[in-house]
Amino acid sequence: MKNILPENEKALWILKTRGPQPLTVIAEALQVTVEGARFQLLKLASDGLVEASNVSKGRGRPQQIWSLTAKGHSRFPDSHAELTVRLLNTIRDTLGTDALDTVIENSKKAGLEKYLKAVSQEHTLEDRINKLVEARDAEGYMASWEKDGDDYMLIENHCPICVAAQVCQGFCSAELESFRQIIGEEAEVKREDHLLSGARRCAYRISPKREQ
Repeated sequence: MKNILPENEKALWILKTRGPQPLTVIAEALQVTVEGARFQLLKLASDGLVEASNVSKGRGRPQQIWSLTAKGHSRFPDSHAELTVRLLNTIRDTLGTDALDTVIENSKKAGLEKYLKAVSQEHTLEDRINKLVEARDAEGYMASWEKDGDDYMLIENHCPICVAAQVCQGFCSAELESFRQIIGEEAEVKREDHLLSGARRCAYRISPKREQ
């Protein structure tokens, strides 16, 4: 996903992708002075997009940590949220939960087909993960991956269907199952962080299976 924010709101992107951060880290990421970063953050705070809190770490003065507010999170796109929720509720209320389950299953199949096509030419686990991440990032999930020992972490800093997932968490279950099918039998996929459970992001641990 491309950074669509104007220059004076780049701090929002940093806090979205990295989580709450101290002023010095934000200034370094913005490549500006600490005072320059403070000015930008204070302006964003006056607009209700960010907030600061004091965090004590042992002895010494508390450290000021900046984070996004709910309004700040809403600056990132949630694909046709209101319309999607209205349609899901209409399906559930008029056709029943079985019909809604069918919709979710068909959505899962369409997504799975797309992802399998994206990874079809890749022969290593790492290459398949990379292609999956590219596809998810293009859909607005702010996706990336990193190594963690022998494991891989697939990280999604944003959920463009978050409002729909709050209405029906079957979308989240279908997502996890799709990842497991795409990765295949050579690795185990577990969700470690879940945005709907209060985490700031969704994160999946992909653990290669050891030969017996």
